[in-house]
Formats: sequence, structure tokens, C-alpha cells
Amino acid sequence: MQTCVCVRQGIPLNPSGLSPAPCSRMASKGAAMASFHLAVKTISRSAGRSATAAAAYRAGVEITDERTGLVHDYTRKQGVEHNALVVPADAPAWANNRAALWNAAEQAETRKNSTVAREYEIALPAELSAEARRELALGLAREISERHGVAVDVAIHAPGREGDQRNHHAHLLTTTRRIGPEGLGEKTRELDQKTSGEVERWRGRWAEMQNVALERAGSVERVDHRSHQRQGIEQEATVHMGPSATAMERRAEHQAMREGRAYEPVTMVGQHNAGVIERRGLRQYIERGTEWLRDAGQRISGRLHAFAATLSGAVDRDRRDAAEAQRQEQLAAERAREQAQERQQAQEREKVAEKFRTIAGKREAGAHGYGDHNSDWNGHSPRGQAGAQSMVPGEFQAVRGPGRPLLFCRSTDGTAAMVGSGHVPAEPDAAARRERAGILPAGMLGHVSPHGSTHP
Repeated sequence: MQTCVCVRQGIPLNPSGLSPAPCSRMASKGAAMASFHLAVKTISRSAGRSATAAAAYRAGVEITDERTGLVHDYTRKQGVEHNALVVPADAPAWANNRAALWNAAEQAETRKNSTVAREYEIALPAELSAEARRELALGLAREISERHGVAVDVAIHAPGREGDQRNHHAHLLTTTRRIGPEGLGEKTRELDQKTSGEVERWRGRWAEMQNVALERAGSVERVDHRSHQRQGIEQEATVHMGPSATAMERRAEHQAMREGRAYEPVTMVGQHNAGVIERRGLRQYIERGTEWLRDAGQRISGRLHAFAATLSGAVDRDRRDAAEAQRQEQLAAERAREQAQERQQAQEREKVAEKFRTIAGKREAGAHGYGDHNSDWNGHSPRGQAGAQSMVPGEFQAVRGPGRPLLFCRSTDGTAAMVGSGHVPAEPDAAARRERAGILPAGMLGHVSPHGSTHP
């Protein structure tokens, strides 16, 4: 699809409002450097080339050369993403037709060695979108057309299938003569003079435009139009290729294309330059790969540090949990020991109580005639006293009071008394002993010695 763009003289048009910006400002410290390429070449009859063939090939269209009668058909060419014509606003209408434009450029030159067209070969940033790359290329074409008053044929090419997939580029084919209402006029001699500085100016301007677009797109990549020597970078240089060698290489390239095979340089200069470019690309890949590995290493190192910190925290938590669990186990074991001791003590108390109950039961059985629970056995009953005395040794006397069976040592005077409640009649001597002995707790069995001391 062909697009025609007019440029008003005196009004500079930039893509998407791009404004010039110093390249030094854009190439900030630490910014990654992208590949830069802008080369200005000529299409000359002396090299066996024509403007019609060059335009047809780059745009992927068919053009018939009216001067020679040759038909240049490149409609089956692959990889042409976009083509457009950019012409001054006062150019004649036929200038918007690609075939008419380049046939006029051929007919305007009469010499056999005439330069019939000029080409700006530019690299487009792979970091930008296809639309941004298209606007960037068209913006440069507008500025060239406005500054020099020439027609510009723009062809944007995609990377080759077997080459570097980042190799987005464009060909800006311009007339060597200014074009106005009367058609093609005077030559653009300022571009023919190497001392004019026009080519270097366009290189700098193209770097500025790319850096603005990259910054706007949020990319850290930047370009620099200066040579590696001017930048202080040591790099193997290519050898300048003269017109004859260039023509030979182009014929070899076209021949390889027609035969459907990969192009290989045929001249020594071309082979040398191809080797240098290949080594540069390899070095660039190595540098980018090294940078990527360094960045990846930093990312991995950060993740490892974070994982180590997490693991350390987990270990600390496990250590604290283990200590707490051990403490809980110790507390549980201590509680178990205490409970076991309490059970043992309770069992011992129960055994003692059982012994007392057994003794009491035997005494009751003896006092009541083995099971006479209805009999009233107390200190007032002779039978009860006799029964109690029969259960103890002869040197002791058993007396039963209200819930307090007591043993008293027999005195020589035969006195004995019940101690505890105060309801049992007793002899004066026995009462005196009771006062000295004190009151035993209920249910306790004891005896009183002749001297008045108590024994459990």
C-alpha cells in the first residue's frame, strides 16, 4: 500500500511531536546503549544501478523503466512492512506516483555516470512498537524533505527470517534534485560535499529522535551516533569499500537472492567487513548475555538471601517451639509425679484409715458380741467395759466414751476414766489425769501413762 505525505516548506514536521533533544541528555549515566545506524549512499549509473530498480526493490512493487524499457517486478518480495512517499507541498501531482517520480529522476540525468538517487539507510529501534517505528521513519523523511526540498520514498523492512530478529530497518530513497511546481530542479550539492557536515548532522539528528522515542516508550536503551573512537571505545574497524567493490557485492547479493540462497561476500574487503560485523555482533551478544547473567545473579542472590532469612526465622521458630514443648513436657512430668505422690499418699492414708476401721470394727464386734450393733456399749455399761477390757492386754484398761475409745494404763489403785466429752463419771484422780492429758481428737485411740502423758 502506497502512502503519500506532503511537507509544507518552512514548517518542520516531527513524528508525534518529537522535538530535538541533545543526545548527551538522553544517554544518561548507566543507560544501556542500543545499536545505531544511519548511512547515506548514492545510486549511480556508473555502478550499473538505476533509481527505478532501487525504488521497485525497496518498496516491493513493479516499475517499468521508460528509459531502458526494463521491467523491475518485486511484487513477490517479502518483508516490506510499509512504504510511503513524502513530497513537498508544492510538488506537482505526478510526484505522488512512485513510477512517475523515479522515471522523471532517471530522465533528468543525461550523463552515463550520473547519480540518480540518494539513499538513507537507517536502523529502527527494536524496543519500539511497529507503529512507533513507522512514525519515527516518516518523521525523519519529513525533516529531510523539508530541509532539502526533495521527494523521499520510505520503505520499512522487517528483519530477515534467518538474521537478527531485532534488525528492523528502513530505506529512505530521495531524489538528488529539489522538486517544486515545475518538477525536478537543481541538485542538492550540499549533500555531495563531505566537508559540508550535512551527513553528520543527520546522524546526530537521527540519534536525538530515537532517544526521545525510546524515552517516551519507557525504554532504558539509548543510541549514540558518534564513532567508537570518538566515544573512547576500542573496537575493530571495518575497511572502506569503494564503488567497484560495492557494485560487485550488490550483484552477488542480487544473484543470491534470485537463486534463493544465502548471500556471502565475494570481495576480500566484503569478507573482512562481514567478519568484523559478525565478531561485533558476537561480542554484543556476549556483553548483553553477561549483563543478563549479572542481573540474573543479583536477582537470584536477593532471592537466596530472602530465602535464607525466611529459613533462619523458621529455624528460630522451630527452636522456640521445641524449647516450649520440652518445657511443657517437663511441667507435665512434674504434674504427673505430683499426682502420683498425691495418689500414693491418699492410698497410704486410706490404708491407715482402713486399719483404724478394721480395729474399730473388731472392737465393736467384741463389745457387741460380734454384730450386736444395737447394744448400747459405753462407759456406763458394765458389759461394755468388760468387753473392751477383754480385747486389750491386762495392763491396759479400755474405756469407750461418745465416739472416743481410749486406753488408760492401769494404775495400782485401779483407777480408770474416760477422757474427752466430760459426760463420763470418773474418780477425782482420773479427772486430774484428764486435765493433764488434754483432749484427744475424735476417732483417735490412745492411752494415758501413769504419769499423765498421752501416747497415740
